[in-house]
Amino acid sequence: MREIQGGVCAALGFKAASYAAQIKYTGRDDMAMVFSEKPCVAAGTFTTNVVKAAPVIWDMDIVHNRGIAQAVVVNTGIANACTGEEGMSVVRETAEAAAGALGIKTDEVLIGSTGVIGMQLPVDKLKDGAVQLAGSLERSPEAANASAKAIMTTDTHEKEYALETELGGKTVHIGGMSKGSGMIHPNMCTMLGYITTDADISREMLQKAVSSIVTDTFNMISVDGDTSTNDTLIVLANGLAGNEAVTAEGEAYDIFYEALYTVCLHLAKEMAADGEGATKLIECCVRGADTKDNARILAKSVIGSSLVKAAVFGCDANWGRELCALGYSGVTFDPTKVDIYFKAGDHELLIVRAGVDAGYIEKEAASILAKDHVEIIADMHMGDESAVAYGCDLTYDYVKINADYRS
Repeated sequence: MREIQGGVCAALGFKAASYAAQIKYTGRDDMAMVFSEKPCVAAGTFTTNVVKAAPVIWDMDIVHNRGIAQAVVVNTGIANACTGEEGMSVVRETAEAAAGALGIKTDEVLIGSTGVIGMQLPVDKLKDGAVQLAGSLERSPEAANASAKAIMTTDTHEKEYALETELGGKTVHIGGMSKGSGMIHPNMCTMLGYITTDADISREMLQKAVSSIVTDTFNMISVDGDTSTNDTLIVLANGLAGNEAVTAEGEAYDIFYEALYTVCLHLAKEMAADGEGATKLIECCVRGADTKDNARILAKSVIGSSLVKAAVFGCDANWGRELCALGYSGVTFDPTKVDIYFKAGDHELLIVRAGVDAGYIEKEAASILAKDHVEIIADMHMGDESAVAYGCDLTYDYVKINADYRS
């Protein structure tokens, strides 16, 4: 695998565009479009929140029942969640406008929205934006980057990544963009993620890969414990790379899986590090667990703890918070066997040995916690399974951002 430039435009046949529709923001682009020159097989995962935004309902129907798509239209500023029939009408009319401008079917247009819940979207601005976007599509790193910026809300920077790999003697490209900074919690987050590939892969195998990969990437991040109404991850594959179609498990599927996993993990970690007000990426690796599921639960419990997050922000090696978070995770273990380490770069320090203070030097621990990427390692000494979860510190700015988010 090799990292390349191009984001969602890295794969053959994909174009992108951005546009300032002035839905909520002024002075910046707030709509984006991704388009494939030919229809794609589509796979995806969506929010587990019972309250689902109108675009999520629309996209779920297309992905699960049709499995074919050719375009994505995204707006930021207003989430189109809790908007009733009017919200669904806005989605339908936006898709119709985009389809008409692109010369494709309405049910081949996926819709994404992010922003404030409960507000109605100005449908005329969306429809006009869809037409404007269709007329300015281009395949370039610049267009991909502008689209990644256009879907941001409280994100401090755009999130995109792309790579290429060999599949059956053909070069295959996978690229993506995502947004997410707040209302982020395991089982998806307030994220919109769009990944494109020119690999030839069946709908069934693509969905299999996406459903599996999300478990250890996007579902392993948390910023604030809130699961959004709009979470969407879409992967589109148009087959233009010309590889022999991947229709079953085997070497080709494994190569594709690894590449897609790498793109998803990169984007997931970018979102965790860019949590609202965050100054540090917190990574919790649980090893020595008895089962994979228990390892995931334990790791997510640590990075989801507000007390752990606040302690890391303050460079306070208050290790009781990590042990406590492991203890209330719901997983049964022997606390007298647990070792905990703090790590940053090559500097690793044993903090807890067999469930008690390891006699570390406080100043040394604080220096590790002061880094912008902090790893917490918990060895449970129960078995051979491990998992990693990703989060961020909890700062004063998180409260400031969310205290006046609608204004």
